[in-house]
Amino acid sequence: MQYRKLGTSDIDVSVIGLGTMTWGEQNTEADAHAQLDLALDLGVTLVDTAEMYPVPPKPETQGRTEAYIGTWLASRKSRDRIVLATKMAGPARQPHNPKHIRGEGNQFDRANLTQALHDSLRRLQTDHVDLYQLHWPDRNTATFGRLSYPWIDDAGVTVPIEETLQVLSDFVREGKVRHIGISNETPWGLSRFLRAAETLGLPKVVTVQNPYSLLNRTFETGLSEFSHRDGVGLLAYSPLAFGWLSGKYEGGARPPGARITEFARFARYTKPAAIEATTAYVSLARAHGLSPAQMALAFVNSRPFTSSNLIGATNLDQLRENIGSVDVVLSAEVLEAIEKIHDAHPNPAP
Repeated sequence: MQYRKLGTSDIDVSVIGLGTMTWGEQNTEADAHAQLDLALDLGVTLVDTAEMYPVPPKPETQGRTEAYIGTWLASRKSRDRIVLATKMAGPARQPHNPKHIRGEGNQFDRANLTQALHDSLRRLQTDHVDLYQLHWPDRNTATFGRLSYPWIDDAGVTVPIEETLQVLSDFVREGKVRHIGISNETPWGLSRFLRAAETLGLPKVVTVQNPYSLLNRTFETGLSEFSHRDGVGLLAYSPLAFGWLSGKYEGGARPPGARITEFARFARYTKPAAIEATTAYVSLARAHGLSPAQMALAFVNSRPFTSSNLIGATNLDQLRENIGSVDVVLSAEVLEAIEKIHDAHPNPAP
């Protein structure tokens, strides 16, 4: 395994991080514990979860993923072996945002933030998390595949970033949170968090958790400069585009138990342009004797702004293969071919 700094923090994390959103829906508690055991054996240290998980989010399963991690921590006594990250859900401003977590007005104010953190700590059976993240912005903006900025006047119904950051800084001061991060954010949002931290003398966000894959490299055009100049690391999620880049859906295949097979909700990568690009990347990998999944993950691993690449799996064989991408070094020829495909199919699934 390789390790990098978690943004500008003093924490070292594995280049491959363990995503957990299937635990409690596609994976049982025993599956979750087995994945954690194997991941640690293979050198993974970062475990990322969220109060909303598992996905798809439902009232009857909400919080189950954190609870599974909590029972593992209690049984293995391994809290000091992992870097634990979780996320607070935001307000339901888009149709797919869950409305069952503290209601639609689940804003980033002191009351909601405090309840969310304390509920997560209880389920996780720990007294602190290493990274506490805001799952999506407390404002209307272009996230989750929106192709344009929504011109909606939401003044007065969003909590100012400065106020939210003050509450998060109190969590840090109290020792319940070591570092803070944001997720599904825009360059405008990240710049405001950084400015508030500098102006008010508060902790700065160390990471942004956004989608990043061969099918969605939009992070590079607006946010990667913040990584370069301000040290904000990327926690890349959906690096396999919900499994499409593994090649398992090629030719219309729908393997039993796979996410796309099971849930109609996940249509982000099913556009014709995305499928065409996926086929090109899968074919490139196979032409060079590479696993399509490992090639896609190795590309994300190789980016200078990546602090950790959050992989997910529903079985241990997938997990081993995905973690094994850390040992794959892409040749100059493959990297050049990837850029040619990207030029022909730029960001088909933002």
